[in-house]
Amino acid sequence: MKINENTVVGLTYELKVTNDASEDPPFSVEVRDETDPFYFLFGNSGLPEAFEKKLKEKTIGDTFQFVLEVAEAYGKADDELIVSVPKEQFNTERGFQEEMLQEGNFLPLVDEDGYPMQAKIVKDLGEELLLDFNHPLTGMNLHFEGEVFEVREATGKEREEGFMV
Repeated sequence: MKINENTVVGLTYELKVTNDASEDPPFSVEVRDETDPFYFLFGNSGLPEAFEKKLKEKTIGDTFQFVLEVAEAYGKADDELIVSVPKEQFNTERGFQEEMLQEGNFLPLVDEDGYPMQAKIVKDLGEELLLDFNHPLTGMNLHFEGEVFEVREATGKEREEGFMV
């Protein structure tokens, strides 16, 4: 079976990144192997469109190697997604511990619709935290190398509700 709309795809891969302005070699940020493959519903994954295009029509056992440039991956940082939030909102009653509130940490959050999201703490401003809500891979070129581990037709429920592992 080939990867197309409404197929569930399992991949093993290594993801390396480079900063858009850097001459440094790519560095590894994620490895998904046979014990923990990455699964998604093709055509409804929420992943960059270019990622899916590079995999379309591949079958189990096919290997891949490609780079998504910043513009076709998660784009450049949006300054409007960097905001100051009162530190008092991140208290123990809401499940936050003091050690979580360090610069560079990612905070697990939930939006107003109940969907999980995260924000990186850019700076501790004393009474406030400067948070970056951009995707963690914003501004990065994504270097993928891997293999198609599984391809199968999505069930009606998966197509309707989205694929969940």
